[in-house]
Amino acid sequence: MVQRNIGVVAHVDAGKTTLTEQMLYAAGAISSLGRVDDGTAHTDSMDIERQRGISVRSAARVLQWREEWIGIIDTPGHVDFAADVERSLRLLDGAVLVVSAAEGVQAQTRVLWKALEAMAIPAIIFINKVDRVGANPARVLEDIRRHLTDRAAPIQSVVGAGQPQASVYPLLDQEPCFQKQAFLLEALAEYDAQSLECFVEETPLTPSALRPRLDEALGLGRMVPVLYGAALHGTGVTALLDGVLQCIPAPTADAEAAFSGLVVAVSHDRLHGRAALTRIFQGRIGIRDPVEIRRRQQQQKVSAVERLEPGGTKTRPQADAGQLAVFYGLGDVRVGDILGDPTPVPGLHSMAAPLLRVRVDPPDEARYIDTAEALQLLDAEDPGLSFEWWREERELYLRIMGPIQMEVLTAVLAERFQLEIQFGTPSVVYKETLAGPGEGSVSYTMPKPCWAKIRLLMEPLPQGSGLQYSSTVSYDVVPKRYQQQVEAALPGALSQGLFGWEVVDLKVTLVDGEYHVEHTKAPDFTVATPMAVMDGLQNSGIVLLEPIERVWIEGPEDMTSRFLGDITAMRGHYDTPQMVDGVVTIEAWVPAAELMDYAVRLASISSGRAQMSRVFHGYQPAPIEVQAEKKRRGVNPLDRSRYILWVRNALQ
Repeated sequence: MVQRNIGVVAHVDAGKTTLTEQMLYAAGAISSLGRVDDGTAHTDSMDIERQRGISVRSAARVLQWREEWIGIIDTPGHVDFAADVERSLRLLDGAVLVVSAAEGVQAQTRVLWKALEAMAIPAIIFINKVDRVGANPARVLEDIRRHLTDRAAPIQSVVGAGQPQASVYPLLDQEPCFQKQAFLLEALAEYDAQSLECFVEETPLTPSALRPRLDEALGLGRMVPVLYGAALHGTGVTALLDGVLQCIPAPTADAEAAFSGLVVAVSHDRLHGRAALTRIFQGRIGIRDPVEIRRRQQQQKVSAVERLEPGGTKTRPQADAGQLAVFYGLGDVRVGDILGDPTPVPGLHSMAAPLLRVRVDPPDEARYIDTAEALQLLDAEDPGLSFEWWREERELYLRIMGPIQMEVLTAVLAERFQLEIQFGTPSVVYKETLAGPGEGSVSYTMPKPCWAKIRLLMEPLPQGSGLQYSSTVSYDVVPKRYQQQVEAALPGALSQGLFGWEVVDLKVTLVDGEYHVEHTKAPDFTVATPMAVMDGLQNSGIVLLEPIERVWIEGPEDMTSRFLGDITAMRGHYDTPQMVDGVVTIEAWVPAAELMDYAVRLASISSGRAQMSRVFHGYQPAPIEVQAEKKRRGVNPLDRSRYILWVRNALQ
């Protein structure tokens, strides 16, 4: 059976988990309704989710609606867990973007919409909470068309907005009314002459004339359908499910093609071991079938298969294209791993980056190893944590998005591993890049036995280029196996620059080298490469890069000057403020280091009337007054004598 997989995405507190709950209940996938506020929502399985009333990890369920299977992925809304959302987007055939009828389009709403557009994911916009006091669906629709897409068009109308008895009706079941059809006719007018005429003359189309035009527009994706509802009471939910079948195209999934899957979540089962929730894009896989983990370039056998179905997760002999399934037996699998053929798997659209680095302290020295092993497991479930285990220094580090994520990690480690850990003070993650071209060289010939001479040309590249490597040295001068050592050692050598941060966006060329038939040993070029790299960094010079965040501040219009003053004081710059109905929205670009505690300060100075959302924008050169140096792991290769002793395990 063909299965659509859709994501429910939104700014935090827009009501997406409640909406997901109602969709599952309406389809009979769950027998009773849970509530987020009561901690009983079926897609919030972690204790911290139930306690805080927020989703911190994507959850998947499958329902059946009108003979069709729909996989639903409920995603987190808080910006600290945006990395989870961006991973989930890769498995979707479509999305439901939830917008509150009271709060309207918020900062994270815009970020999510840009991601959906960038990945060409068909979407339905669901304006939720039409029953809330202060709900204004018409104003929110205008905001959507102004801030998200001018193709947004409602296919329903709302009666009694802002009241508990608010109800929703399809336009096609009503007497023709231009005021209700206006946005829809405007969207249709771009390619349909009669709709254009009706829009210009402000006359509505009859339902019989409107239906085929609407069906064609939806089928071809020429407009973005807007539906209304109140998820808390189930209002508009069945119409939304119908809309998913009508507006989200069914995937073309070839079960006979080479297997292709994407691991979207990893958990650990006490009986079966590591469990990999996977979206299958094509082919099929069964018990004892080998599957290639592309990252490792190795095959492992599937020991068990559980398929997500409308009745729950069921053990099955195999899973097919389009389905969501849990595979066991893939011991080294991580979130984000591609299984089998990578061709059908969509690329990753970056929405967030963990810009903070924090030290993790175990409860006591006796539980140091337990803590490290627990963090290794969590790192497999969330690669964004970028776990660092400094074994010699006995130190543990993680990358995080913000304080809410720290709170969640603390709770998870206590709940799952009985570890009462402590976090150090978070610090911003900087990077380094070359100030200009330069050469680095080393002659590693003492103390014998060793022999490796290297000369590297190092050149800066545009931002986002990453590391590029090439060689102009023939294999007669330096054999291939030794040149491969140089290439393999480069990422590690560049992980700590002159200030201790990762060096990015450069081209490294091996331009000269020398080996000795008798004295060169297997690891010599691996040992020599970091010394040549650090010499090159010294000669070329380093530019410190600081992370910049794109920020939206929304608050009372009379505080505009205060907000702009704060942005300037934080070394930021801003676009022209937008003012609507007494509320100002400011888009700005601010160094992440300056924003560490600004959300708390903003709430304080505005008495809770202002809010801020943020998304990673990129790295840019830091001004000279910004000094940021990271503690170095191991011995600096610039201190060649001590470094050589250290890599030989001879340093006292």
